[in-house]
Amino acid sequence: MATDTAPAPLAERSWWTRAPLVLVVPRPIFASLRETEPEAADARQEPLFAIAVLAGIAVVLASPTFRRMLNDPSVSLSLVPVLAFVAGTLYATAVYWLGGGLLHGAARRLGSEGTWRRARHTLALAATPLALSLVVFWPIRIAVYGENLFRTGGDDYGRGDAVFGAVYLGFVAWSVLLLVIGVRTVHGWDYGRALAAVALAAAFPALIALASTL
Repeated sequence: MATDTAPAPLAERSWWTRAPLVLVVPRPIFASLRETEPEAADARQEPLFAIAVLAGIAVVLASPTFRRMLNDPSVSLSLVPVLAFVAGTLYATAVYWLGGGLLHGAARRLGSEGTWRRARHTLALAATPLALSLVVFWPIRIAVYGENLFRTGGDDYGRGDAVFGAVYLGFVAWSVLLLVIGVRTVHGWDYGRALAAVALAAAFPALIALASTL
């Protein structure tokens, strides 16, 4: 992605170590997004997009497509991580830009004067729990079920699958909570207004998802 100025190396390295701290001290990390100078925004761009990609991979692994991928005998297990990386990157890119645009538009309707770029960065930073799930949740689940995890009817179904599913939903809920905290922090709003912005941004994708199931 082209930028007007190259990010300062020290500032960018700082974001590689600072961004994961949003899991334990979210407010000061989100408050850092208030720095809207081009140099500051450039410095955090790559670390935050990397988080978005990791989160995207975690999401596509949970999709029905990947859960039945090995039903096709022409697909080998070694292809799963490659396809997950490609699909996860594409998914992350779409959500990063389109989701960031929806969040920006919703915030603007509620009085924000922030930028689309900051909305994208807020969304990516809030996805850190999902990125975390890729390195702590999915390795455990794959170790337990192996290739049956990617085959419909494997022994991952039943009570164990329900437990793992609940844990994964916990990561999703954690990300949503961080998004509300992030919107509140960067705009200096109360929780009600921040929640309204997140709900408004999510309304369109939710309607599309609902329509696709009908």
